[in-house]
Amino acid sequence: MTETAPRPTLEAVAERAGVSRATVSRVVNGAHGVREALAERVRRAVEELGYVPNQAARSLVTKRHHAVAVVAAEPETRVFADPYFAQQLRGISRELTAHDNQLVLLLTEGREDHARVGRYLAGGHVDGALVFSLHLDDPLPGLVRRAGVPTVFGGRPGWDDGRDGVVYVDSDNRGGARAAVRHLAGLGRTRIAHITGPLDQTSAADRLAGFRDLRADVDPELIERGDFTSGGGERAMRKLLDRCPDLDAVFAANDLTAAGALRALRQRGRRVPDDVAVVGFDDMLPVAEQTDPPLTTIRQDIEEMGRLMARLLLRGLDRPADGEETSAAAAATPSGVVLPTTLVRRASA
Repeated sequence: MTETAPRPTLEAVAERAGVSRATVSRVVNGAHGVREALAERVRRAVEELGYVPNQAARSLVTKRHHAVAVVAAEPETRVFADPYFAQQLRGISRELTAHDNQLVLLLTEGREDHARVGRYLAGGHVDGALVFSLHLDDPLPGLVRRAGVPTVFGGRPGWDDGRDGVVYVDSDNRGGARAAVRHLAGLGRTRIAHITGPLDQTSAADRLAGFRDLRADVDPELIERGDFTSGGGERAMRKLLDRCPDLDAVFAANDLTAAGALRALRQRGRRVPDDVAVVGFDDMLPVAEQTDPPLTTIRQDIEEMGRLMARLLLRGLDRPADGEETSAAAAATPSGVVLPTTLVRRASA
């Protein structure tokens, strides 16, 4: 049996670099107060010896695990099938990796999973949490708050109970919806329908609000609830056509919904955009460029939203302890960031 070579120790690095063990520890753990020339010698010795810090010992020193929980309030079948989540997770992963942090993905298949997630977060395994795709009655925010871990939310929180210090990243859902309806109206369309997302999520509620901003007197029959899925969009489109066969445009709450709506229109013999113009929301290229015809949509930078969520969390973790923070440092971490949206024109409208 081949013997495994012993792992290089902190003492071995110190001997190679010609410095004290304490100096090596400060450099490895990212502490300040070591002259650059000495720090460079330590880094060179670490590389030459292939030294890998003991994470458990390192955590005792730094009080950090360099791990972040990413909590998606959706079943795994939805998370792994919807390209929206893939883009958001890619942005989160790239930002965490760039700062040497591990991503721990936690999914909530059902209500019984919430207690498990709450216990994990409270167990001191991670430095913070990124939570997205929340529903209005979701217990996750309360579990996260009781766990006491720093948190950034993806999407505008749906509660309004006077809580301060809630950090979130969102897109301008309401403004994007207005841009979609404005574009359809500019094409001369007068019977504009809307397929919503699940209205217990703030993104869907905000897009419906944006639609109503420009269609305040809309016939209620022209609004049909969807669920952000392709199948839901197809079902909703059929219902709209049954009720309102004279509709001439549709604003779908996301690209998957729009893709389903396009299928239903094609099955009913409606030409797009000649008979019915269609606009989606997201600009997920695997969807928007593959529909027939290619989809006009509202673009939100989904990957950048993920990056920014991670960036804000890491920035908060690096802030000084309570009582040491300056007002400038406090101002550097906003409570909510809303990214702009833009209309991308393709062949569907």
